[in-house]
Amino acid sequence: MDWAKYRTTTFDELIQADGRPRPAARRLVEYLAGLSGRELAERQLAADVVARVQGITFTVYSDGRNVDRTLPFDLIPRIIPLSEWQRTEAGLKQRMRALNLFIGDIYGRQQIVKDKVFPAMLLKDSVNFRAQCVGITPPLGVWAHICGSDLVRDGDGTLYALEDNLRIPSGVSYMLENRMVAKRVFPELFETSSILPVDEYPSQLYDTLAALSPRPGDTPVIALLTPGVFNSAYFEHAYLAQAMGIELVEGSDLFVADDDCTYMRTVYGPKRVDVVYRRVDDLFIDPEVFHPDSVLGVPGLIRSWRAGRVALANAPGAGVADDKVVFAYVPKMIKYYLDEDPILPNVPSYLCHNAKERRYVLENIEKLVVKPANESGGYGMLIGPRSTRRQREKFKALIEANPRNYMAQPTLALSTAPIVTKQGPSPRHIDLRPFVLSRQDTYVTTGGLTRVAMVKGSLVVNSSQGGGAKDTWVVDLADDDGENA
Repeated sequence: MDWAKYRTTTFDELIQADGRPRPAARRLVEYLAGLSGRELAERQLAADVVARVQGITFTVYSDGRNVDRTLPFDLIPRIIPLSEWQRTEAGLKQRMRALNLFIGDIYGRQQIVKDKVFPAMLLKDSVNFRAQCVGITPPLGVWAHICGSDLVRDGDGTLYALEDNLRIPSGVSYMLENRMVAKRVFPELFETSSILPVDEYPSQLYDTLAALSPRPGDTPVIALLTPGVFNSAYFEHAYLAQAMGIELVEGSDLFVADDDCTYMRTVYGPKRVDVVYRRVDDLFIDPEVFHPDSVLGVPGLIRSWRAGRVALANAPGAGVADDKVVFAYVPKMIKYYLDEDPILPNVPSYLCHNAKERRYVLENIEKLVVKPANESGGYGMLIGPRSTRRQREKFKALIEANPRNYMAQPTLALSTAPIVTKQGPSPRHIDLRPFVLSRQDTYVTTGGLTRVAMVKGSLVVNSSQGGGAKDTWVVDLADDDGENA
């Protein structure tokens, strides 16, 4: 692999501006330079074959065909030095402590609203606020047990928090499978480099769920509630259930009895379930409370949860903080609840419900990324510099009609990492999704899922729109041949 012609106009995760590899990536870059083009192609083919055999798939919606495809995997990993990761990990733990306190406050005394730190109108118009959750105190006081926070690096090297996914975050199975593929492709590097492991996540997740059981002292019965095989993330549901040794169920497999306990139908008769790791949206989990025509959920599940007979992860209502407008207030939450300064900065944001900021967005829309408050997967947003005049006018009308539902951020020069192409290494924009588990303590994955915009120049990394993935290596330089970070 010849790096002499590799060029990027922004911060690159592997190669410095002077063309030399970053210290943590030196061994990888030297190793790749020693491979012939044929060897490299063979290893990429081997990675693709493993992905197909393992069934690592995701549904792509952007082309209108809505079919499952193998998740594109690029074999060149993203490298993060341990010294940087330790600070990032501390910042993620800090965010989750503040966010869980915020959600509990919103469904309790709402002191942050009374103290005018968080606007009442944002809560009033929140589509993810669930009145049915008011007054509830979930086990351990934790609402968002699993979070996938998206991080991006700007052109100057600053790592920012882009958003926090608190409803039903997905992608961790791809992180785990990427590592399995990388170990098969680069066994020599795993033997000679200090690459921190990621394979403890399933056991950490199991421990997080087990700690919620309403029957402490007994071995808990845990079930993962999936919408079914046609869901875009079904591969992940099946993967995690198998990895944790828990039951994979659909709504029809569960029922709530007169004693308010949740049971699973088995060939041996009903079996009580203690914890439900639900991968079904709030509005579909219980037709008695939310959508009455839902066939994905379990009638009475919210009643069972409110009675303390079953634990739900994530707790219903946690999505009140999974709002791109609410995201802008996380630094204030950290200061309000923890009396600390944020370790990880937010991407600067303009909130369209504020008249002054809305005017700025409307006047500069061609320079900004405009996002609706509650869409996910990269849908419904406008990337100003790559938009048409017609698209910009459409978004201006949407903002004027419902300013609370829109926010904007500057178009960052997202960092890049090289991917393998027939022409040699070529830069592609990336982000990072670490996963955070909240319980008595807080656990953060070592690195996370690096998502890649496989189309040159594109800023859209989402798998549902054709993005791919890389393995993420957190490298301890202090243990690597006596080097120091």
